[in-house]
Amino acid sequence: MVFGAAEGSTEFAIKTIYQQDLPPVSLDRWQVTALELTYPPGLVSPKHLHPGFVLGYVLEGEFRLCMEGEPAVALSSGEMFYEAPGKIHMPSRSASGTSPARPLALAFGEKGKEIIKLL
Repeated sequence: MVFGAAEGSTEFAIKTIYQQDLPPVSLDRWQVTALELTYPPGLVSPKHLHPGFVLGYVLEGEFRLCMEGEPAVALSSGEMFYEAPGKIHMPSRSASGTSPARPLALAFGEKGKEIIKLL
């Protein structure tokens, strides 16, 4: 959905870039934690899961994301991703051998509980 004028205009506009169904959870007593992650070339994240869910946005570079049982995907700057509650996040990394990847992760979870479990 776009409101306002065409791209390049100085008028206000809204553009939907991502839409995802969310798990059937009540957000009562939940919080969101915004995490800016930096993956230098060659660095790999540990295998982990999130008890809640994660919405992510690639701020810079290309991010190689791999969820257990799914093929790995390379996401570019401006693309979004979703991690379902309890889904195992396999080691991820920068998709480039020379440039970092910098995703922003919004981790939703129960207030006072851990947002990540290393495996």
